[in-house]
Amino acid sequence: MFKGIEHTAIASPDPEALGQWYEAKLDFPIIHRVAGNVFVRAADGTMLELIPSEGERPVTAIKTPGIRHLAVTVDNYDAGVKELKARGVEIFDEVTIGPNRLAFFRDLDDNILHLIFRGVPF
Repeated sequence: MFKGIEHTAIASPDPEALGQWYEAKLDFPIIHRVAGNVFVRAADGTMLELIPSEGERPVTAIKTPGIRHLAVTVDNYDAGVKELKARGVEIFDEVTIGPNRLAFFRDLDDNILHLIFRGVPF
């Protein structure tokens, strides 16, 4: 019955510019535009809906309630990090937890994302 998460919405002061960032940096093409909203799709079919924001972004800490980051899976961690850097994305932290490797970065609107390679899937 319940199959998964089809998309997640991110409020942005400029959904079009943010969509272009996801397309250029992560190869998530813009697939649909409607009423100021922009949809991008990852290779696995999951989508982000980028919607126009209202007001200022509140100051948040990494563990305040709400969505804190998006995790982008990769088959080859080192190649993924190298490609992001080649595309001008700054990696601000790298973490190894057992067989899992993570590289944290921010999108155009300062949202936190990370690459993840799971050496042993759940």
